[in-house]
Amino acid sequence: MDSHHHHHHHFPLKKPKLEDPIADEPITGEKPVQQQEDESPLSTEDHEEALLALIAHRTREVEHNKQRVAYYITQHKRKLRCLAPSPVNDQMFVTSALDGVVNLWELQSEGHSASLLSTTDCMSLKQRRWPEDITWHPDGDSLFAVYSADGGDSQISILNLKHSGDKKVVFLEEKPHLKGIINSITFMPWVDLCFATGGCDHAVILWNEKENSWKPKTLHRNQHSSAVMGVAGLQRNKVILSVGADKRIVGFDLLAETAEFKHQIDTKCMSVLPNPSDFNMFMVQTGQQGKQLRLYDYRVRQNTEIHAFGWKQSSESQSALISQAWSPDGLYLSSGSADPIIHIFDIRYNGSNPSQSVQAHQRRVFKAVWHRSVPILTSISSDLNIGLHRIS
Repeated sequence: MDSHHHHHHHFPLKKPKLEDPIADEPITGEKPVQQQEDESPLSTEDHEEALLALIAHRTREVEHNKQRVAYYITQHKRKLRCLAPSPVNDQMFVTSALDGVVNLWELQSEGHSASLLSTTDCMSLKQRRWPEDITWHPDGDSLFAVYSADGGDSQISILNLKHSGDKKVVFLEEKPHLKGIINSITFMPWVDLCFATGGCDHAVILWNEKENSWKPKTLHRNQHSSAVMGVAGLQRNKVILSVGADKRIVGFDLLAETAEFKHQIDTKCMSVLPNPSDFNMFMVQTGQQGKQLRLYDYRVRQNTEIHAFGWKQSSESQSALISQAWSPDGLYLSSGSADPIIHIFDIRYNGSNPSQSVQAHQRRVFKAVWHRSVPILTSISSDLNIGLHRIS
C-alpha cells in the first residue's frame, strides 16, 4: 500500500552523525591491508576467534549506539515554539511553530519514530499571530492556545482534535488581557475545570466553563509590576502561582481571594512548574547563569528556595523560550539550553550540576518532555527538528 494514501504520514527520520561508526556503515578511509607473501596465513581457528571477537565488538557498539541514538523528524517549516504531551495518552504529543501550524504526533514502535496524525492552521484571525503557548484540556480531546492582546485580536483558541472541517478551531470572544503577548496558559489540577493565563499586561486571568463557553475572571493585575511569564496551579491548595519578569513569585489563594505569599528573588523569572508527585514542590526558571532552576516548597513559609540547579552555557542571556519538564515520577527535571544539549537534573542530589547532559540537535534546544509509557525524551530545537532520544 502506498503510504501517501495512508491516513498517517511517516516522515523520514534522520540518524545524527555519531562520532563512532555504526555497525551497518562501512568504516571509511581504511584501505584493506594486502597480506605479505612471507607472512604465515592465520589458522582457521584464529580466523574464527578473530571474527567472533569482531562480531562481539560490533554488537556492543550497536547496543551502545542504540542507547544514545536520536531520531530527528524534519517536518515543520518554521521555528518551533510549543511542545506538549497528551495528559491522557502520552504516546501522543503536539508541536507548534511560528507559521501557526499545530501538528499532532503519535510515537511509533516504542518511541523509535513518530507519525503525523493531523496538521492544523491555528493562526489568529485578525493579526495572523501564532500560538505563544499551548495546553491540553485534561480529557485529551482539545488544545487551548494563547496569542496576544494587541490589535483587538483573539486571545484564546480551542482546537478540537475530534472535529474535522470548519469547526475545528474556535476563537473565544472574551478579551480580558489589555495589551501585549499572553505568555502562559495552563489548566488547573482541580476537579472543577478551569485554566489560567498570564500576560505582558501584568495580569493573571482565571477562565471557568459556564453554559458551554469559557468566562474569564481577573484574579489580579497589580501583584506583578512587569510581564507575567508563567502561571500554574498547586493541586492540594486552591493556589495559583505566577512568576514574572519583575523577579517576583506570587501565590494567589483562590478562596481567600488574596495573595497568600509574595516572594522577591534576585533575578527575573521565566516559568513555574509544580512537581507532579510532591504537590507542595514547584520549580521556577530564572535568568541567572549557573542557577537557572530554583526549587521551592509551598510549606516553607520563609519563602526560601530549597535548592538551586543550573548549567553553564555559551550565551550569556537566558532565553524565556527555553523551558523545562518534570519526569512523571517527579524525581528528574529536563531542561533545554542555549546550546545543542538537553540537561537532566536529579532533585534527590544536592549538587547543582546536571546529573546527565545529552548532546542533541544542531542548535539550541527549547524543551524536552518525558513520556510515562516509553523511555523517550521528545525535544524541539531552533534547528526546526523534533528529536526522539532514548534515555537509560
